[in-house]
Amino acid sequence: MTLATATTRPAKRAPGPPGSGRPADRGAWFLVLPALIPILVLSVGPLLYGIALAFTDSQAGRTAPTQWVGALNFQDLLHDTLFWDSFRIGLLWAVGVTVPQFLLALGLALLLNQNLRFRWLARALAIIPWAMPEVVVGIMWRLVYNPDAGILNETIRDLGLGDGRDWLTGLATALPAVIVVGIWAGMPQTTVALLAGLQNTSPELHEAAALDGAGAWGRFRAVTWPALRPVALAITALNFIWNFNSFALVYVLTNGGPGGRTRLPMLFAYEEAFRYGQFGYAAAMGCAMVAVISVILAFYLVGRLKGGDEQ
Repeated sequence: MTLATATTRPAKRAPGPPGSGRPADRGAWFLVLPALIPILVLSVGPLLYGIALAFTDSQAGRTAPTQWVGALNFQDLLHDTLFWDSFRIGLLWAVGVTVPQFLLALGLALLLNQNLRFRWLARALAIIPWAMPEVVVGIMWRLVYNPDAGILNETIRDLGLGDGRDWLTGLATALPAVIVVGIWAGMPQTTVALLAGLQNTSPELHEAAALDGAGAWGRFRAVTWPALRPVALAITALNFIWNFNSFALVYVLTNGGPGGRTRLPMLFAYEEAFRYGQFGYAAAMGCAMVAVISVILAFYLVGRLKGGDEQ
């Protein structure tokens, strides 16, 4: 009996893990670097520097070296009633802008998704506020709210509803007036995102629901909203973060007045840093706001994961 020896082919080399030093991995890193370097330099670097600055007594114009004070700035922050007032105003502003902004944008997106005449023109006009810089928007609305010659007070006088009022300097009207501007300025971004989600919904699903006898509300609840929910969750979370961090629009409109009624947390931190020179204390405020934003992002990610499990 003879034994035949079979020749075996050498096994192929398994691909190494990313970053194992292969030429393909090095080439991938070179492709990523142009996008990674600006993020590290302009975002991650300043963030880490601000966190380190929050644990010091850094001030403007000091000749003495900056000292490490540990958590002293955060302890002072806990007892700073002005900061917590600005934090409360910031939450009121963020919720007051984000919720109506989403509801109005949803209605506008549903309208622009219909097969209407001159729909292209309406879509173009709807994104005009988004194309305008916040400083220009603030100046324009200051003219609208002008107590003497503003179009709002002139309209009120023409309709015989009174003599008008100074909207941006009244203690009771300043924050609502600024919220209206925030809704108007940010609604196009939300509308575009929701309109994109609506256009990804299959028309056949709506036709099938209509054949089953579902009305407009039934089709929205059973077909449109489930398809739109991931987009709605994402844009709402991003809008809340963006609105909570607002600075330029409110700064131009009221500069935080009257009496601090529109002083958002970013405005308060700006004043502490560049008006009073308390860089370390202002950095501690920034860290507190980063913590709040991180919590919001955590809720957003949890919601996304739950939504993915349900699907």
